[in-house]
Amino acid sequence: MAGQQDFPTLEQVNKADKEQLGHWYRFLLPNGPEQLKILDAISERFKKLGGMNPELSKKIGHGGV
Repeated sequence: MAGQQDFPTLEQVNKADKEQLGHWYRFLLPNGPEQLKILDAISERFKKLGGMNPELSKKIGHGGV
């Protein structure tokens, strides 16, 4: 799971596969306008690739123990 220090760049977002985008989409919490802009890009690209489905959701998990 990614934390604040692990926020991706727009370049990383553009190269990420659907599973990575799903992790970011589910777990990243933006801190400020630049990170919010990146999270919007993640959301847009993730949705273009089909978004969340039950299999991916199970694979990614919910961050709990």
